Amino acid sequence: MSTNKTTKTTAAKKPATKKTAKAPAKAKKPKPDGKMSALDAAAKVLVESGEPMTTREMIEAMATKESWTSPAGATPDHTLYSALLREVNTKGKDTRFVKTERGQFAAKK
Repeated sequence: MSTNKTTKTTAAKKPATKKTAKAPAKAKKPKPDGKMSALDAAAKVLVESGEPMTTREMIEAMATKESWTSPAGATPDHTLYSALLREVNTKGKDTRFVKTERGQFAAKK
Protein backbone atom coordinates (compact mmCIF):
# COMPACT_ATOMS: atom_id res chain seq x y z
CA MET A 1 0.00 0.00 0.00
CA SER A 2 1.44 3.30 -0.97
CA THR A 3 0.72 6.48 0.87
CA ASN A 4 0.13 9.40 -1.36
CA LYS A 5 0.37 12.59 0.57
CA THR A 6 -0.69 15.66 -1.21
CA THR A 7 0.59 18.93 0.02
CA LYS A 8 -1.26 22.12 -0.36
CA THR A 9 0.71 24.94 -1.75
CA THR A 10 -0.06 28.20 -0.15
CA ALA A 11 0.42 31.45 -1.87
CA ALA A 12 3.04 33.61 -0.29
CA LYS A 13 1.30 36.12 1.90
CA LYS A 14 2.46 39.66 1.90
CA PRO A 15 3.24 41.05 5.33
CA ALA A 16 0.73 43.54 6.61
CA THR A 17 1.95 47.08 6.20
CA LYS A 18 0.81 50.19 7.91
CA LYS A 19 0.19 53.37 6.06
CA THR A 20 2.77 55.84 7.23
CA ALA A 21 1.76 58.83 5.17
CA LYS A 22 -1.17 60.75 6.54
CA ALA A 23 -3.62 62.57 4.35
CA PRO A 24 -3.28 66.34 4.48
CA ALA A 25 -5.71 68.13 6.77
CA LYS A 26 -8.79 69.44 5.07
CA ALA A 27 -9.34 73.17 5.05
CA LYS A 28 -12.13 74.21 7.38
CA LYS A 29 -15.10 75.83 5.74
CA PRO A 30 -17.05 78.34 7.81
CA LYS A 31 -20.49 77.17 8.79
CA PRO A 32 -23.26 78.72 6.74
CA ASP A 33 -25.10 79.91 9.85
CA GLY A 34 -21.95 81.64 11.14
CA LYS A 35 -21.82 79.63 14.38
CA MET A 36 -18.50 78.50 15.78
CA SER A 37 -17.81 74.83 16.46
CA ALA A 38 -17.02 73.67 19.99
CA LEU A 39 -13.38 73.00 19.05
CA ASP A 40 -12.97 76.43 17.48
CA ALA A 41 -14.55 78.07 20.52
CA ALA A 42 -12.30 76.03 22.85
CA ALA A 43 -9.22 77.13 20.89
CA LYS A 44 -10.33 80.75 21.16
CA VAL A 45 -10.96 80.47 24.93
CA LEU A 46 -7.59 78.80 25.54
CA VAL A 47 -5.70 81.42 23.54
CA GLU A 48 -7.46 84.24 25.39
CA SER A 49 -6.87 82.71 28.83
CA GLY A 50 -3.24 81.79 28.20
CA GLU A 51 -3.31 78.99 30.77
CA PRO A 52 -4.39 75.33 30.86
CA MET A 53 -8.05 74.64 31.54
CA THR A 54 -10.31 71.66 32.08
CA THR A 55 -13.07 71.03 29.59
CA ARG A 56 -15.68 72.00 32.16
CA GLU A 57 -13.96 75.37 32.62
CA MET A 58 -13.81 75.80 28.84
CA ILE A 59 -17.54 75.08 28.47
CA GLU A 60 -18.35 77.61 31.20
CA ALA A 61 -16.11 80.24 29.60
CA MET A 62 -17.64 79.62 26.17
CA ALA A 63 -21.13 80.00 27.61
CA THR A 64 -20.16 83.20 29.46
CA LYS A 65 -18.65 84.74 26.34
CA GLU A 66 -21.55 83.40 24.27
CA SER A 67 -19.15 81.98 21.68
CA TRP A 68 -20.70 78.51 21.88
CA THR A 69 -23.54 76.83 23.74
CA SER A 70 -24.39 73.17 23.96
CA PRO A 71 -27.34 72.10 21.80
CA ALA A 72 -29.10 70.46 24.77
CA GLY A 73 -26.34 67.93 25.39
CA ALA A 74 -26.23 66.26 28.79
CA THR A 75 -22.43 66.19 29.09
CA PRO A 76 -20.86 68.74 26.74
CA ASP A 77 -17.60 68.72 28.72
CA HIS A 78 -17.14 64.99 28.06
CA THR A 79 -17.89 65.47 24.37
CA LEU A 80 -15.39 68.33 24.16
CA TYR A 81 -12.76 66.24 25.99
CA SER A 82 -13.15 63.45 23.42
CA ALA A 83 -12.94 65.90 20.53
CA LEU A 84 -9.81 67.52 21.96
CA LEU A 85 -8.09 64.16 22.43
CA ARG A 86 -9.07 63.09 18.93
CA GLU A 87 -7.55 66.24 17.45
CA VAL A 88 -4.34 65.90 19.49
CA ASN A 89 -3.94 62.25 18.48
CA THR A 90 -4.85 62.55 14.80
CA LYS A 91 -3.26 65.86 13.82
CA GLY A 92 0.00 65.36 15.68
CA LYS A 93 2.19 68.42 15.33
CA ASP A 94 -0.53 70.35 13.46
CA THR A 95 -2.92 70.33 16.41
CA ARG A 96 -4.11 73.52 18.08
CA PHE A 97 -4.08 71.97 21.56
CA VAL A 98 -1.62 70.45 24.02
CA LYS A 99 -2.57 68.14 26.85
CA THR A 100 -0.68 69.59 29.81
CA GLU A 101 -1.73 67.14 32.50
CA ARG A 102 -4.59 64.82 33.29
CA GLY A 103 -7.82 66.51 32.26
CA GLN A 104 -6.24 69.83 31.24
CA PHE A 105 -5.49 71.32 27.86
CA ALA A 106 -3.75 74.48 26.71
CA ALA A 107 -3.41 76.26 23.40
CA LYS A 108 -0.36 75.18 21.45
CA LYS A 109 2.26 77.90 21.30
